[in-house]
Amino acid sequence: MYVSVTGLKVKRFWHLPRFWWHAVQSYRQAQRAPGIRSVEVRNIAGYQHTLTCWHSRRDMLNFMRSGAHLNAIRAFRDIATGRTIGWDADTAPNWDEALTQWRDHGRDY
Repeated sequence: MYVSVTGLKVKRFWHLPRFWWHAVQSYRQAQRAPGIRSVEVRNIAGYQHTLTCWHSRRDMLNFMRSGAHLNAIRAFRDIATGRTIGWDADTAPNWDEALTQWRDHGRDY
């Protein structure tokens, strides 16, 4: 299984409507994406986090590079900052494990 954790924070409060529009569209896309095993979201310490588990890295990349999520990526640099991380795992992490990986090993954007 492939695990992906993202945490994003808007740059300015007036970016919130645009951010949430992209976030909701991407969440809906993820829920029905081929290869998705689970998708969860949480707001923690001002960051909007996603924790997704996929059958494979390829499934995650196909999702990431298409549809609403691709549009969100294109808007990201204008409206938010954050970091992301992905890794292969035998089991799905809990939120504490996922956030530790994100915090300690995530790539900043």
